[in-house]
Amino acid sequence: MLRELLSGNSDIDPAQLASAAGLPDDPAMVAQLMSQLQAAMQYSGDGVNWDIARQQAAAIAAGSSQPFSPADRHAIEAAFSIAALWLGEATFISELTVTPRLMTRGEWVTATMPVWTQLAEPVALSIANALTEVLRQQAPEEMSEMLDNASKLMRNIGGTLFAMQLGQVVGQLSSEVVSGGDIGIPLLDAANGAELQAAILPQNVGPFGQGLDIEADQLQLYIAVRELAHARLFRHAKWLRLQLMTSISEFAHGIRIDTGRLEELAADFDPSNPEELRQAMVSGALIPPKSDTQLAALDRLETMLALIEGWVDVVTEHATTRLPKSRAIAETVRRRRAAGGPAESAFSTLVGLELRPRRLREAAALWQRITDAVGAESRDALWSHPDLLPTSEDVDDGTALIARLTAGTGSGDDVDQAIEDLLNDVSDDRPRENRDGSADEPRE
Repeated sequence: MLRELLSGNSDIDPAQLASAAGLPDDPAMVAQLMSQLQAAMQYSGDGVNWDIARQQAAAIAAGSSQPFSPADRHAIEAAFSIAALWLGEATFISELTVTPRLMTRGEWVTATMPVWTQLAEPVALSIANALTEVLRQQAPEEMSEMLDNASKLMRNIGGTLFAMQLGQVVGQLSSEVVSGGDIGIPLLDAANGAELQAAILPQNVGPFGQGLDIEADQLQLYIAVRELAHARLFRHAKWLRLQLMTSISEFAHGIRIDTGRLEELAADFDPSNPEELRQAMVSGALIPPKSDTQLAALDRLETMLALIEGWVDVVTEHATTRLPKSRAIAETVRRRRAAGGPAESAFSTLVGLELRPRRLREAAALWQRITDAVGAESRDALWSHPDLLPTSEDVDDGTALIARLTAGTGSGDDVDQAIEDLLNDVSDDRPRENRDGSADEPRE
């Protein structure tokens, strides 16, 4: 079927195939899709060819990317300088050692694509392995030798489609994000020893503020404070990035394909009407319900994202008290993160998870309670080790955590001792969740 399609002898309309894959119904895009699929037939490499995603995203970003003006540069550089001073009053986490950047949309794509491919690769490989396994299970034994070539072909074709979809999503995101930490994960951290960097996309700040009736300088300053807070946190808690990526990988490795649903689609597939196939792909109907392991990984990920965003919210609120309209901007940011943009929604469909904090308000409320109870310094000290952080249960009800942190007279030494007790797990006999999700046995 693939050979017939790519030779032009098939009844399948390439535009319909592009639509089923979630790509735009654009003649140039369809032509590119067919060219990439033909190249995939001859691809001799192993794994997903992520160069396709990079090229796709770069092309989309280049079509709308505009250089920022000297005035934009001066205004945002000044905002970063003021933001650093204000953050010094709101948090004890140290400053960045690398100067923040101003980025075009194209530069953002180039800088962040390594992290996007790292996020997507476990999912792409899991789906490819699942499809290959389905093919082997359903085929007669005498066809096993033939299936070796067919499996490789399917992996290449599937990987190409996946890479093009990812490129489409990242290209669209380049027109939505306003800063490096806008998605909630450290996209500008290359994980190769390079220092974490903060960044703002001036071209996207203007559209973000449309309809808010808020002066541009206030908006720029608020975004600069928030971006610096996010980058400082990941620089300080060096284990944090790895923990997020590990949870995402654990979730992805559990992806399986619903073979029964796949067989039904294959039996009833009408080449002239791929809408059912498109709906199955978009809705995730081919992927069975999440396993217990996946649910545990997802819970850890959502809790961590909520704790990160909640801490950033609280610190930003304290740092921007001088801004007359800071509360209005903060509420806009929260709603935007809760809803997600079109491209973020497309990424959640493609990868199977949402990079948004579901319990952001609850986590922010907990961080505020901790700040009120023990102060900003002891609050920030909780990021020194993963075992010190509030748990999912603490986000639901932080009374016990607050009680342990404020045990004794509440002096600095007592707070330090309470934090040490939490780390050593000597304050009670509850099982404690490790970084890998397992639980320690209660101590005697």
